Amino acid sequence: MERAGGSRRLSIPSTQVLEEQAQESDDLTDSEESLYSGLEDSGSDSSSEEEAEDQDSSDEGTLKGSSLSKKAQAGVASQKKERVRCQRLEAESMPGAQQGLPRRDEYEEDSSDEEDVRNTVGNIPMEWYQDYPHVGYDLDGKRIYKPIRTKDELDKFLDQMENPDYWRTVQDKLTGVDVRLTDEQVELVQRLQKGQFGDVHLNPYEPAVDFFSSQVMIHPVTNRPADKRSFIPSLLEKEKVSKLVHAIKMGWIKPRRPKEDTPSYYDLWAQEDPNSILGRHKMHVPAPKLRLPGHEESYNPPPEYLLSEEEKLAWEQQEAAERKLNFLPQQYRCLRAVPAYARFIHERFERCLDLYLCPRQRKMRVNVDPEDLIPKLPKPRDLQPFPTTQALVYRGHSGLVRCLSISPSGQWLVSGSDDGTVRFWEVSSARCMKTLPVEGVVKSVAWNPNPAVCLVAVAVEQSVLLVNPGLGDKLLYGATDQLMEAYEPPEEERLQPVTWAVAAGAEHSRGVRLIIRHGKPVKQVTWHPRGDYLASVLADDGHTQVLIHQASKRWSQSPFRRSKGQVQCVLFHPLRPFFFVATQRYVRLYNLLKQELAKKLLTNCKWVSSMAVHPAGDNLICGSYDSKLAWFDLDLSTKPYRVLRHHKKALRSVAFHKHYPLCASGSDDGSVIVCHGMVYNDLLQNPLIVPVKVLKGHAPARDLGVLDVLFHPSQPWLFSSGADATIRLFA
Repeated sequence: MERAGGSRRLSIPSTQVLEEQAQESDDLTDSEESLYSGLEDSGSDSSSEEEAEDQDSSDEGTLKGSSLSKKAQAGVASQKKERVRCQRLEAESMPGAQQGLPRRDEYEEDSSDEEDVRNTVGNIPMEWYQDYPHVGYDLDGKRIYKPIRTKDELDKFLDQMENPDYWRTVQDKLTGVDVRLTDEQVELVQRLQKGQFGDVHLNPYEPAVDFFSSQVMIHPVTNRPADKRSFIPSLLEKEKVSKLVHAIKMGWIKPRRPKEDTPSYYDLWAQEDPNSILGRHKMHVPAPKLRLPGHEESYNPPPEYLLSEEEKLAWEQQEAAERKLNFLPQQYRCLRAVPAYARFIHERFERCLDLYLCPRQRKMRVNVDPEDLIPKLPKPRDLQPFPTTQALVYRGHSGLVRCLSISPSGQWLVSGSDDGTVRFWEVSSARCMKTLPVEGVVKSVAWNPNPAVCLVAVAVEQSVLLVNPGLGDKLLYGATDQLMEAYEPPEEERLQPVTWAVAAGAEHSRGVRLIIRHGKPVKQVTWHPRGDYLASVLADDGHTQVLIHQASKRWSQSPFRRSKGQVQCVLFHPLRPFFFVATQRYVRLYNLLKQELAKKLLTNCKWVSSMAVHPAGDNLICGSYDSKLAWFDLDLSTKPYRVLRHHKKALRSVAFHKHYPLCASGSDDGSVIVCHGMVYNDLLQNPLIVPVKVLKGHAPARDLGVLDVLFHPSQPWLFSSGADATIRLFA
């Protein structure tokens, strides 16, 4: 570069000089090129003239000590000079350099914390770069060199023990740099290792929507326009038709001949070949087969088939129609000695008469459509209302919730649990209004069905507690206390199987009014629909395992003189003076007025667990531990009208709705199945039973699922209690 009169003139090398330099640089051998390939060329470019001159002098010193040829040395030196000259030209061409101002760093406002190193080699095996010092090229086309790894196994082990982030450090194969995974990346790797989706917010169990259904739809599945080939004549079909027309004209294809009207005759007794015309005849009736000959018809039968003299005499005295054989078996020494059969023409004539005169009936096959065998059930949406979704969860118990009962108004709910407490809930808000601690596990609770009495029966160990919860109308539970206090004991004490006691002190303050003490543990208690009588079932094998109590007179009695088996549960008939007693395999219906057995139902179950009576009193359902639900029509038969096997595990409880045609069953599989059970007043029409909904929400615990189900008295709502210590309301 030269300066003259304040002006500058740039001396740029000519094209010929550059071509000579490139040719000289191409003459370098591989060993000579290796001196300038590697880490020396990958350093940062120097922007100052002094660094360039120092680098030039150092390069020249290196070249002097090497064994390069003079031609190579001249080419390399010319390359270095040109690079220094271009750097000077670039530095002087900057506006800051002309005015003497300090240079501004172009990366001064870079907000990135670390350099973005990207490998641009593409999707190729990285094993190709094993023998090279670099692993690829960045966005500027510069080599990405491998990091220097001089650590031995001991250093790696020490680094593993001392570095807390060693377990989350991985090596990037594209750049060779150790990368520390963030918490989000570690969580993503763990989810992928478990076989889960990478997106946390993705729900793999979205409700499936059936795109196709079994119902015949009137609208098309897709709105795609019709294909072009559907309304344009096909050239291929045109070609086929033209070929057929040409073949007909040439006589290669002859048209069908008209059918002849001459009558055709069939030989009815010809050989029955299925491929013949006779076999294809629709009304053909095959002739009866003759019996195949046996050993007795042989010319040399075995001795046991030959008749003795007595047997021959008896055969001759019998009528021709009574004889087993229409001939006498005879023995000949050879086939040539067998004479002609005397009755041959006679038997052939009788055979023809039989074929001609004997009437034969053709078996008519009934063509039944398989779809006609499937009962035509209504659609579930036509049977609404019924509970479909979970509305509320009642939490508070710490043990199994074994039993439920609801007040006649439907405002309050009572539950008994294994944690030794009885809780009273408000149905609409799921609030626990009152907790009654008892001494033991609560096996059964029953709210008095009489709306004029506020009384709850609780079965605890060997006692039945009559509790006034004190909820709702003050006049109602106040009148209940007055009714209990108005009792006057009889003058003479009567012998009873139980002991009646009046609660006092702390028990009375908690709401307990009467205590009925039994000799055995009580496992069930139920009220009569009028609300004065209640029945209790004891865990006993004797005749006193069922007791009936009268609350107004505080009188108890045992209705049975002897035991018919271990009683599982009992129920009062909702309308008539009948009493249901369910044993292990049978359900007996007793008439309380006549004091006799009215009916015995065969459940066809191994072990009955629960039962429920229809509000009309003519139908009964029984649940069993062998996953069966038996529906009985009491006016129809003593055997089940229908047996449903919808559950996979044992049934614990069944229930009917008082007003809606609904029934439900709870099982140990954690599900509740709701069925539409319509009972008609017409005795000629059978009940309609249609499963409409499977309700799930309870988590099975200790191999137990849903322990009790109960319908709301006025709304189509369902309560269920489970082994997960919760009560759930489905609406």
